[in-house]
Amino acid sequence: MKLAETVTFGGSGLDRSALMRADEAGLAAALEDGRGSVLPIWRGKPLMEEHDGGMRLVWVHGNHPMLADAPAERLFLGDDDGALRFAADISRWQPDDLDADQLNSFADQSLQAHPTASDGQLFRELRLAMTLLTARDAELAATAKAMLSWHRSHRFCARCGTESRMTQAGWQRTCPDCGAHHFPRTDPVVIMLITHGNDLLLGRSPGWPEGMYSLLAGFIEPGETMEAAVRREVAEETAVRVGHVDYLASQPWPYPSSLMFGCRGEALSREITIDPAELEDALWISREELAEALSGRHATLLPARKGAIAQFLMENWLADRLD
Repeated sequence: MKLAETVTFGGSGLDRSALMRADEAGLAAALEDGRGSVLPIWRGKPLMEEHDGGMRLVWVHGNHPMLADAPAERLFLGDDDGALRFAADISRWQPDDLDADQLNSFADQSLQAHPTASDGQLFRELRLAMTLLTARDAELAATAKAMLSWHRSHRFCARCGTESRMTQAGWQRTCPDCGAHHFPRTDPVVIMLITHGNDLLLGRSPGWPEGMYSLLAGFIEPGETMEAAVRREVAEETAVRVGHVDYLASQPWPYPSSLMFGCRGEALSREITIDPAELEDALWISREELAEALSGRHATLLPARKGAIAQFLMENWLADRLD
């Protein structure tokens, strides 16, 4: 697909500078002398501010007082056109007016202001701001969020249970007892544009906002190809049989650490029998109805969130740009 890398979180060309990850002294010096800057992240929410009608990430210097709430280690993200970028998890900080219900909602609209931040610099839910960031900022934010989430959930060695430590500038964890090395986890997921003639198959998961439908998706299992995963997931969730499958595009999705493989599949049947453990509802929708939904004019149906690969694939299907 020619437009594949225009999907949100993809295609910015960030130089991840993997060869620099072992240079602890050099990276530490960059943070001291100003060549490096740090993106603070609080509970998965990057620090951002409004800029030119959109949003941009806020980078702070290596000894900023906000970072007192973070562990000593810094995650090295890469070389951003000459600026070395790092990230730090400051989730130990506790805001005074924290709204726990909003924080755990499907679309967290709460904003947190750290006492040492400048006016207008706020921690925001990335899903609500991802389309307002530049491609480079979006890739940096997604990388930082996914990596810091991995460090929080993989603190202990899977071989012996000892607490491991961050090494290779955050791109590895090493066990001090047995010496095992552990590397970042990415979960492969297929998300599928299943069509039958002029119609598209959509599903709805429990707990989604009222009226929201999206493309079906599911994890790829060990020993399974993407194509086989598409056919299996669609059959399990809706009983619709799928024939030919093509790969279209991918999207890193840091919720918490997935890589979405966008695929197109041709349905061989139309009758739907949903698995209630997976879906609340599923339906076929015509091109015309989808166009109404994407423009906000459909009476009952809301499409997937803008910026997600689901809407990216749907829009390009409508525009006949899947080549």
